[in-house]
Amino acid sequence: MLSTLLLGALVGLVLALTGAGGGVLSIPLLVLVLHQPMAQAAPVGLLAVGLAAALGAVLGLRQGIVRYRAALLIGLMGMLAAPMGVWLAHQLPATPLLLGMSVLLAWLGWRAWRDSSLPGGEAARLEQVPCQVIAPGEPLKWTAPCARALAATGLQSGLLSGLVGVGGGFVIVPALQRHTDLDLRSVQATSLAVIALVSVSGVGAAIGHGAVSLELALPFAAGAVAALLAGRRWADLLPVSWMKRGFAVLCLLTAALMLARAGGWL
Repeated sequence: MLSTLLLGALVGLVLALTGAGGGVLSIPLLVLVLHQPMAQAAPVGLLAVGLAAALGAVLGLRQGIVRYRAALLIGLMGMLAAPMGVWLAHQLPATPLLLGMSVLLAWLGWRAWRDSSLPGGEAARLEQVPCQVIAPGEPLKWTAPCARALAATGLQSGLLSGLVGVGGGFVIVPALQRHTDLDLRSVQATSLAVIALVSVSGVGAAIGHGAVSLELALPFAAGAVAALLAGRRWADLLPVSWMKRGFAVLCLLTAALMLARAGGWL
């Protein structure tokens, strides 16, 4: 019980600091530390991340930094795609899923390290994004290119969330940074809102398949929720580059461990 709580707390802390990464970490932790099969680890991780993200989204709504229309569009598209991901997870053998997870983690780690230093020309880039804020504190200006970009983001995040319990925040955060001119706090809060919505569909489909163990999921989720509350107080105190580089190293290390398990070395 204690180990499950602590592992969930690690997931919640990462989610609080980045707005992403909860699902990416929860699956390896459940598989490698608690020795859960991939098909059961994915929905348990998704449930914990979804509950923690819902709490973060509610707090963000109270602060007025969640772009709820964008979150609703991305979330609805994700909810449509997540059951397909869950269905695919039950059709594919475990080894290819483990290999795919390790590749995804390695790519995410490389990207986080690459993005730890802000690129030049940021102001010029923001002038070209399809989704722009009319004025500070105002809603996004909706256009057809903006709607298409956000809808595609939702489909990608939902499919990955259902398939391996990841892909929500790590699809949404970069997509919002690429397609909008929102500041980082708004991007992270909006990402949490979408993760919460997508998790509803993915967890519901998993429960229908009988793949969720409440004895494991509840303490894991409790740890994630508690750590998210604590982590939000620290998020504004740490440099963004430090968080990205630390998370990059963690992703690369976990990718190596998952690859070793897929090869039968662990």
